[in-house]
Amino acid sequence: MFRGLQLATKRASSVRAVNARVISLSNLKSCQCRQLSSTTKTMNNATGEKNLTSISPEEREHFNQLASSWWNVHGPQRILHKMNILRMEFITETIRDNLDLNKDIMDPEEKIYIPGYNYQNILPNEVSKAISLEKITKINELYNELSLDCLDIGCGGGILSESIGRLPIVNKVKGIDLSPSVLEVAKKHKSLDPMIEDKIDYELTSIEELSEGLQFDIVTMFEMLEHVDYPSQVLKSALEHVKPGGYVFLSTINRDFISWFTTIFMGEHILRIVPVGTHTYSKYINQVEVSEWFQTNASNFEVISSKGCIYLPLKGWVFTDNSNVGNYFMAIRRKI
Repeated sequence: MFRGLQLATKRASSVRAVNARVISLSNLKSCQCRQLSSTTKTMNNATGEKNLTSISPEEREHFNQLASSWWNVHGPQRILHKMNILRMEFITETIRDNLDLNKDIMDPEEKIYIPGYNYQNILPNEVSKAISLEKITKINELYNELSLDCLDIGCGGGILSESIGRLPIVNKVKGIDLSPSVLEVAKKHKSLDPMIEDKIDYELTSIEELSEGLQFDIVTMFEMLEHVDYPSQVLKSALEHVKPGGYVFLSTINRDFISWFTTIFMGEHILRIVPVGTHTYSKYINQVEVSEWFQTNASNFEVISSKGCIYLPLKGWVFTDNSNVGNYFMAIRRKI
């Protein structure tokens, strides 16, 4: 009987602990949430430092504690390892889909014919196949000729940096982060693969402090904006390092009930697939807010793709048709 009482008391304590840590449904609507457009400030009031792209000491310590297990595919970062497959698919498909097949071709006879309609459902099968084959062949040809430089902001232990570095179309990757312990893990891990060791360079710095003259064909910010205090300043600083025609790839989380339920309540406290304290609901940013920010603050950039994604325990990460709910990926391109 005494043992049963102990177990009951232990369960009750666990429930109270979860309730204390998780934002309740009744408080969710009244939670003080930031708007992306209102987060650009000139001074960090908490520190007095003019570095607005830094993460808080609490965020930095949280990620430093995860450093030793960063490359354990079954450890606390396993959710990121699984998401990385989707990240790479999104990046490569976006680049392939936006290649200019007729760039610098003056002779009309040599140009790839691209009908302005869904030719696969209209033209005869043989004609449709011929057009598709010519198009795919040209895409592969142009894609394989690329030699791109990439900046990975908030690179952590290098999961994405290494995957990008292994792409034949990538020349160099620069990863920056503000967690010293995590960066040390990234540096050590890249040395295990001679193929990428010299392609990747890691630096302990914020995007705001990165050398002004550096520009890249690809700038990535995956699962990063929800961990900084001033996301609009991060975006503003990041765009200064994008070459004309270059891409910005980012992912973050919509600020809605489904996001709270899946990432914090279920992900952190029930299923324990990510460490408790990884997410802060008030820091989530809606997809529409990011889109509106670019329209208002970066007219020389264009949002070219936006996809929702969700984690299914028995399947992994998959894309969804709705980018306004839960997690989402975005691709933004600088106009030439």
